[in-house]
Amino acid sequence: MRIRTGPIPTQTHQPMLEIAGHLGPRYDEILTPEAIVFLTELHQRFGARRHDRLADRMRRRFEIGNGHDPQFRDDTRHIREDATWQVAGAGPGLEDRRVEITGPTDPKMTINALNSGAKVWLADQEDATSPTWKNVIEGQLSLRDAIRAELEYTSPEGKRYEVTATETPTIVMRPRGWHLPEQHLRFTDRTGRTLAASGSLVDFGLYFFHNAEQLIANGRGPYFYIAKLESSEEAKLWDDVFTFSEQYIGIPHGTIRATVLIETLPAAFEMEEILFELRDHAAGLNAGRWDYIFSIIKNYRGRGARFVLPDRSEVTMTVPFMRAYTELLVQTCHKRGAFAIGGMSAFIPNRRDPEVTARAFEKVAADKKREAGDGFDGTWVAHPDLIPTARAEFDAVLGDRPNQLDRQRPEVSVTAADLIDVHIGRPITAAGVHANVSVAIRYLEAWLRGLGAVAIDNLMEDAATAEISRSQVWQWIHQDRTTDDGTPITRDYVEGLIGQVLGEVERNDGDRFDDAAEIFREVALGQEFPAFLTLPAYTRYLAESE
Repeated sequence: MRIRTGPIPTQTHQPMLEIAGHLGPRYDEILTPEAIVFLTELHQRFGARRHDRLADRMRRRFEIGNGHDPQFRDDTRHIREDATWQVAGAGPGLEDRRVEITGPTDPKMTINALNSGAKVWLADQEDATSPTWKNVIEGQLSLRDAIRAELEYTSPEGKRYEVTATETPTIVMRPRGWHLPEQHLRFTDRTGRTLAASGSLVDFGLYFFHNAEQLIANGRGPYFYIAKLESSEEAKLWDDVFTFSEQYIGIPHGTIRATVLIETLPAAFEMEEILFELRDHAAGLNAGRWDYIFSIIKNYRGRGARFVLPDRSEVTMTVPFMRAYTELLVQTCHKRGAFAIGGMSAFIPNRRDPEVTARAFEKVAADKKREAGDGFDGTWVAHPDLIPTARAEFDAVLGDRPNQLDRQRPEVSVTAADLIDVHIGRPITAAGVHANVSVAIRYLEAWLRGLGAVAIDNLMEDAATAEISRSQVWQWIHQDRTTDDGTPITRDYVEGLIGQVLGEVERNDGDRFDDAAEIFREVALGQEFPAFLTLPAYTRYLAESE
């Protein structure tokens, strides 16, 4: 018998990316052969590392759930203690970020954002966008046209929209987080394995490939908000993506600028390390408040009553753990020459209701006054009418200065215990449980119809706030909580609220409330806790819909 020795031959395949979604009008301007080659390179070089980082997330979440509280890392202490390094800082057009408007990238919202008078527009392909194939590609078309001053839009009612502002905001585009797939593009690697593409690499890659050189010619640059990071290793992965991409099209290293949202609990313990790994590309950090609250709940959902939060409305920016997180963020940013950008107040005006509008202005003014006073260099709003209110609070502190990087905050001292001090001392109310069920179902219904940012009860809701609503319900059930009137929060109790909400909403032919209720049952009432509600919702309803 002859025994074969040596390496076992393996079949190799040419890496390729296939388009599985339909091609609508002008899609070929985005999904060009050259852009597909670039996306293929991104997936071949970085796809496996992305999966490794997602596995790291699962391990870390398991450790926290089993009693190992996060700590500041010993193995990176030298980075935090080295006072000499600084980040790249602002690129052209990012020197003054005192008011940034956020929103999705459909043509109408793009034009409204560019006419808003804000300093920066967060062009959101993430939580404010439902990732339908139409939204993903047509959002890219909107951005492409806007950057070339070619964008205009006529509504079905015949109203015409065009960019009229003489000075438009600097565009900072937010791609989807590492966890989200793009099922309408399929990547086959060298082993022949075929998987859905990465939503992050698709969103980043298409925007960068088509627009980087034009943005530079416009006097700005390819700028990005990076969402959902949980570690400096994930930041390093993004930095390598940026460096490769700059080399690929032949622009100088460091042209890309990234602002990282600190919106997960693990990332709060690695702010300096995240900035360090991205230092040649880093412009700043943002206090992504809503996802941060969701991350606290997700990581501590099974750790007992001590970690249960009250009604969502009671979890304000002044409670201990939120105060500690934002104070540390400002101090960290300014220590390293990075901008600290505040979060988005959910209150929005209602032009048909003066009382609601007055309350929104009052709440937003107080929120922005606190941020400006704490040392933030800018902030977010979700509605153009709020820009003057936010700007007035930052003008009062900044004056003619573009930022307050010189405010170092040496008096701030935040411990690991401070970051997980979630005691608030407020009850869970029946109204709070009902509100969570109602908001989550109504938001999911709109999301399934392709809307990612939705005004509900005079608050701007997106995927992050929906996550808080459903995760609180899950935690309250599993931690055997009761409302302040003594009612146990059980699956049956919440099931009754689902029926109540479905009876309260206005139903129409073709609405998606029944589907939304089914998703809510899965992500809020199930025994298991899906890491993100958008994952099962996307796989079941959006991935095969186009």
